[in-house]
Amino acid sequence: MGDSFKRQKNGVEQIAMVGTLADTMLGFRGELIRELIAAGHTVYAFAIDYTPATEQKIRQMGARPVSYKMGQLSANPLSDLRATFQLKKLFRKHRITLSYCYFSKPAIYGTLAAKLAGVPKRVAKIEGLGRVFTQSPMGDGAKKRALRRVMAWLFSISLPHAHTVFVLNQGDKDDLQRFSPNIPEPTLLGGIGVCMKRYPFRPPVIEPVRFIFIGRLLPEKGVRYFVNAAQAIKKRHPSAEFILVGAPDNKPGAINKAELEQLVAQGTVIWPGPVDDVVPWLAKSSVFVLPTYYREGVPRSTQEALATGRPVITTRMPGCRKTVREGINGYLVEPHDQTGLESAMLKFIHNPDLIPTMGIASCRLAREAFDVRIINQTIMREIGLEPRPLKIEEPSSETANDWHYTHSLVK
Repeated sequence: MGDSFKRQKNGVEQIAMVGTLADTMLGFRGELIRELIAAGHTVYAFAIDYTPATEQKIRQMGARPVSYKMGQLSANPLSDLRATFQLKKLFRKHRITLSYCYFSKPAIYGTLAAKLAGVPKRVAKIEGLGRVFTQSPMGDGAKKRALRRVMAWLFSISLPHAHTVFVLNQGDKDDLQRFSPNIPEPTLLGGIGVCMKRYPFRPPVIEPVRFIFIGRLLPEKGVRYFVNAAQAIKKRHPSAEFILVGAPDNKPGAINKAELEQLVAQGTVIWPGPVDDVVPWLAKSSVFVLPTYYREGVPRSTQEALATGRPVITTRMPGCRKTVREGINGYLVEPHDQTGLESAMLKFIHNPDLIPTMGIASCRLAREAFDVRIINQTIMREIGLEPRPLKIEEPSSETANDWHYTHSLVK
C-alpha cells in the first residue's frame, strides 16, 4: 500500500469529504467537518464549483478546499470515468487515509477512486436515490428505466468496495441491498441532522394560518401541488396565506420567475425570492408543507421546520415518513394526492388550536431524531473515529428567557 497511505500517529486521519456543490458542503456538512477538525483530523473538502468566496469559507472552517470535475446530471460514462481517475490522483496527492463520499455519484465514483488509490477506509453515504429513481405521475419512459438499471448496476459494483455505507431511510437501504447483496450492511441514520442552536424553536403563527413551502421549485418537490392547493383554498378561505421560499427554475415543469411574479400579483402566494436564511420565514409561518414525490433521503428543509416547531404535512415517500407522527405533529398524504393534501391543510384552518400543540411535538421529534450533534457522533463511531463528548448548551444572558421557555415546552 505504501507509506503515503499509512494512518498518521494517534489515529489521526487525512479525510477526503467528497460532494458536489460547495454551498451544500458549507450548509449541510459544516457541523461534521468542524467536529472532525476539532477531533484532530485533517479534512479536504472536494467540490465541483468552488469560487474564491466559497474556498475562503471552507478555509475559515479549518478545512482545505479541493476542486474536481464531475457532471451532476451527466450520464456520460467517459466523463464519469475521467472523474474517477482524477479523484484517484487527488487522493494519492493528498495522502488520503479515509474517503467520505456522499450523494449518489460521488459515492459511486469516489468509492471506486478510493479503492484504486488504496485508501484504507472508504465510506459511502447515500442521501436519497434521486431523480433517476423518482417515478413521475405520468409514468417513466424507456430511457429513464434504462438509466435506473445502469445506476443500480453502478451501485452494485461500487458499494461493495466501501467499508461503511450510510443511508437515511429504510426504503433506500432495502433497494441498495436488492441491487447488491454484497454491500456492507447499511447503517440507517434517519437524517443528516440540523443544528438546534441555528434552528431554534419559535412559537408558530396561529392567525392568519400561513403555510410555507421551502425548496427547489421543481415538480418532483411537489411545488405545483402546493400552488394548486393555495389557489383552491384561498377561494374559500381568503385569509389563509401561502409562502414559497426558493429560487425559480427554468427546467421543464418547474416554476419560473415569470410564473412566480404572476402568482404574487394574483395574491396566491408570498414569494420573498431566494433567501440566505430560512429561519425568519419559518418564524412567520404556521405549518410546513412538502408534497414531494422525489426519492429524498430525509429532506433537510423538513428537519429545519421540525426544529423550529412547525407542524408538517408531507407525503408517504420513504424519506418523509419518519418526519411525521400521524396526528401528533402533522399529517402524511399519498404522493400526487391533491385532494388529500388540501384536506390536511384545511384541518389546520378549521382547527388552528392544533398548530401550537403539533409544533411543540415537532420540536420534540427533531431533538429526539434529528439533532446533528448526535447524528455526527454516530457517524464518527461507525467509521472508527472517537467523537468528543457532547457539551450541554447553556443559554446566553440575552436569550436565557427564550431558552428556558422553549425547554419548558418541549420537555
